[in-house]
Parts: sequence; C-alpha cells; structure tokens
Amino acid sequence: MSQLKRNLIANFVGRGWVALMGIAFIPLYIRFMGIESYGLVGFFTALQAVFLLLDLGLTTTLNRELARYSALPEKSRDMRDLVRTLETVYWALAFCIGAVVLILSPFISSGWIKAGTLSVEAVRKSVILMGLVMAFQFPLGFYSGGLLGLQRQVLFNILNAIWYTLRFAGGVMVLWLVSPTILTFFRWQVVVSAVSTGLMAVALWRSLPAGHERARFRVSIWHSVWRFAIGMSGISITVLLLTQLDKIILSKMLSLELFGYYTLAWTVANGLTTLTGSVFMAMFPSFSQRAALGDVEGLKQLYHRSCQLMSVIILPVAIFVALFAREILMVWTQNSVTVANTHFLVSLLIIGTALNGLMNLPYALQLAHGWTSLAFYTNVISVVVLIPLLVVATSYYGAVGAAAVWIALNSGYVLIQLQIMHRRLLKGEQWRWYFEDVGLPMVATLSVIGMGRLLIHNLISLPIVLVSLMIVFALALTSAALATPQIRLWVFGKIGRWRPGYGT
Repeated sequence: MSQLKRNLIANFVGRGWVALMGIAFIPLYIRFMGIESYGLVGFFTALQAVFLLLDLGLTTTLNRELARYSALPEKSRDMRDLVRTLETVYWALAFCIGAVVLILSPFISSGWIKAGTLSVEAVRKSVILMGLVMAFQFPLGFYSGGLLGLQRQVLFNILNAIWYTLRFAGGVMVLWLVSPTILTFFRWQVVVSAVSTGLMAVALWRSLPAGHERARFRVSIWHSVWRFAIGMSGISITVLLLTQLDKIILSKMLSLELFGYYTLAWTVANGLTTLTGSVFMAMFPSFSQRAALGDVEGLKQLYHRSCQLMSVIILPVAIFVALFAREILMVWTQNSVTVANTHFLVSLLIIGTALNGLMNLPYALQLAHGWTSLAFYTNVISVVVLIPLLVVATSYYGAVGAAAVWIALNSGYVLIQLQIMHRRLLKGEQWRWYFEDVGLPMVATLSVIGMGRLLIHNLISLPIVLVSLMIVFALALTSAALATPQIRLWVFGKIGRWRPGYGT
C-alpha cells in the first residue's frame, strides 16, 4: 500500500472517530448541562477560533516546510532547528492567550454574554477556564501540523483519536459521575488539553531525523519562511472574519439559548470538514513535494484525482443532510423542539460548508506553490463586501440570514477564485474541475437524493424511514462514484481484480 493511500485511510478512520465522538455525545452534553450551558460551549468555540489569529500561519508553514525538507535529505538539521524556532514562538503566544482571556473575563461574563439561568460568577469562572484550555490546547495544532508535514498521519490520527475520546466521552463521564455543571466540563477540558499537547509534542520530536547537535532557536530560520508565514497569517485573519463573525455577532444579539441552537446546527454542518480535512491533510504534503520537484504532469493528475475523490466523499453527504435534516436531527436528538429550531439552519450551513470543502484542494495547490496572495486578497474583498451584508442579514433574519451569507461567500470562491487560480497554476484545468471533478457527481447525487426526498416524504414508520434513508444514501454514493471518471476507473479496476481467473 502506498504512503498516500495509507495516509488517506488513516485520516478517514481517525477523523471519522473524531466526528463520531462529537455527534454521539453532544445530545448528552445538552441533557446534562442544558442548552444554555451548551451555548456557552459554542461561545468558547468561537473565542478559540478568534485566538487562532495568533497562529500567524506558523502551523501551515511548519507543515509545508517539513514536507519539502523531507524530500531533501541534507535538510535534516534544518528540520529540527525549524521546529525549535517556531515552537518557542508558539508557546509564548499560548501564554499570551491565557493572560488576555483572564483579563477580559469580567467584561465577557457581564457585558457580552446574555445568560439566563447561569449566574454571572459561573460564567466568569467558565471564561477563565476557557483561557486555560486555549493556552494548553493552542500548541496542539502546531505539533499536529508538524506530524502531518512529515506524513506521520497514522501516528497523528491515533493520538488525535485518544484526545477526542478523552475530551468527549471523558467529559460526559465527568458530568455524570462528578457534577453536571459547565464548570466541571471546562475543568476536565483543561486536564485533557495539557496531556494531549504533551503527547503530541513528544511524538513530533521523536519523528524528526536524529541529529548530533541539539536543536536550537535560529533567527535565520525566519529569513526562509517569513514571507509564507506572513501570507498565511493574513489568510488566517480574513478567514476568521468570514467564518466566525456570524457566531460572534449572534452571541451578542441572541439569547444564550437561541445561540445554543445555532451552535448545534453549525456543529452538524461543520462535521463535513471531517471528510474534507482528511483529504486535505493527505494531499497537501504530496502537492508540496511534487511542486518542489517541478513534477507538473504528476501534480496535475494527482490534483484532478483528489478533487474527484473529494466530490464523491462530500457531495452525497452534504446533499443528503441538506434534504433530510429534519429526519436526521429527530433520530439523533429525539427532541422535537431542538429539531424545529435547527433543521433549516443545518440545511443552509451544510450547503455552504460543502462549497467550502470543494475549494480545499485548489487552496492546497496554491499553498504548495507558496502562493498565499490570491487567497488573502480574495478574502479581503469578501470581508469588505460580505461583512456589512452579514450584519444586515443577521439584524433582519437572525441566524437564517447569517447562514445564507455563508452560502454566498463560498459560492464566490467556487465561481471566481478558482478561475483566477487556474490562469497561473495548471492553466486551463478549471473546466475539467467544473465538469468532471464536481459537475458530474453533483448531478448524479442530486438526482438520486431528490427522488428519495419525494418518495420518503409521506412515510410514517421510523424503522421504514431509517432503512429508506440508508438505501437512498448508498445509491447516491454509488451514483456519484460511477459518475466521476477517475473514481469509476478505480472501482472497475478493483472489480476486475476480484473476477475469477484475473491475472492468469
């Protein structure tokens, strides 16, 4: 089995487990703590995303540089010094995060969050604990990026699965056995974050090539990576504004209960990134290596094959969830009030998330060539245009307006940014992307699931609905695979090998 296939399988299994942990235990969190406390968890997620600004592009820089250096044996010492240099900066930033949240905790608890049953003091203590969690958890992404750049994705996914199991399953156990409060939840997250980051750091350092000298901080490292890092930092800032501002605005404008419903809907839709991220993590180092070696033809073939794989993976899931959100949420939460408040939001948000996912690999192609300006300037224009639209839409239509803006944002990426990218990288290949990589599997999937929506609409029995949904999804996935040229060839090739007498 090739390293790329092994990485893909590891990513799907690992991130699938992560998604399962989140999906399985969120209803239990709400049951133990209440929807208002879960809204506070949603605020923590948004706050965490805000402080990812301080990443400064260092995680992606480490990923790309380690992938490039791994193809050049003479760079083993530079790899260790690179990790030490960026690691030192990263931990200093983590300390700053904890300090800033501690200082802001009184204002956040009394002047920003609109709590109902939760006391201001409980919210303040929760915010302080959020700061500790983020301080310990912040470097986890850095060490993860290093392991992914070294293509140690099997090891990364094992450690990541352990972390999420402790985070979600362990969190439910603590709420059940100790105390069903938001403070207990965040105290547990502090412990888990500290342990997980420590394990990931040890794993990265042991995965680096052995050296005769100790790794050291080198200012000269910055001269080779600062341009890319600054470009990634600019992209991170604009991405944050475009993906998190809705949550920040809604956390101020809505009650904590209603914000909890929006958080739940976003959590469901964002689960799609488990699939898109799996492909991105496997392909980005391979893109970077081929770009470093100047293998244009090999990169083109890998690009289209991986984009078609991405479409087959995410389009059936996204369209299925969008059209059957009410039924899926009812089976999952068993709560009609929750379903009524979230199902339409889920449908809108997952459409935007699917469009965003389709652009992951074109984005990876840009980064593999060290081209950060396109994504940055596109995002800047999007911020200028869409943030006022987001404010207006949220003011008039609440959470639904914010979800609609998310669709508009990602539609712009697909229709405009992709065209610009392919004028410079893999020229003219955008039409193959639109037609073969995305268009064919999309049409096939919509046809099957749309028909299923019409047929299942009048079914009443829950067991019949569940069986029908599984059949529709299986048919949609099969249709998408067979409609996509590269995946179809792979499927028929596998079938041919299984035929009696093959190879005789």
